[in-house]
Amino acid sequence: MAVINKKEINPEAIALENIFLALEGLTFCKDVSAYIVGGSKKLESLISEGKIEVEKRTNSKNGKWFCNAAQVMKHCRNMRKIK
Repeated sequence: MAVINKKEINPEAIALENIFLALEGLTFCKDVSAYIVGGSKKLESLISEGKIEVEKRTNSKNGKWFCNAAQVMKHCRNMRKIK
């Protein structure tokens, strides 16, 4: 992920790569994931496209979703405040 030229090191790219590596084994629930990506429809679209892996550990209708945290963060919506 981090692109390192022979002459310079990009600390921002390295920090971002470290964040994604730290989130690799973690999961978010459906509500948190939907908030991060910009809504339930967007989350379901990303899941159907195969961009976010999700696991339901039970077959019940109301079973909890476990979304891959690193993949959710890669598709984070713009959260900057407009000044």
